Amino acid sequence: MTEVNISTRIPKELEKDLEEFIEKENVDRSIAIRKLLGSGLKKWKESKALKMLEGGEITFSKAAKMADMDIWTFAEKVKESGITWVKMGAEELKRETKE
Repeated sequence: MTEVNISTRIPKELEKDLEEFIEKENVDRSIAIRKLLGSGLKKWKESKALKMLEGGEITFSKAAKMADMDIWTFAEKVKESGITWVKMGAEELKRETKE
């Protein structure tokens, strides 16, 4: 994997939290920042995929792909989130499944 340098300024309060994370995880600063950034981006992608699925903007399989999950893992996330993503009524659903 090719890596790039990113430079940013953070508030003093975040630095305190970052230092605590570094100490608890026993990693150096750059590894800690990569882990936290990766974790935050993963959560953001999951949240974005769930919102778009709920809004009917994308299909279930596209949402799973956007969240970087297989469909079964994503299905569990959807269940945990409690979103409603099937917008058709029972009768319409019956008609669709018969066709």
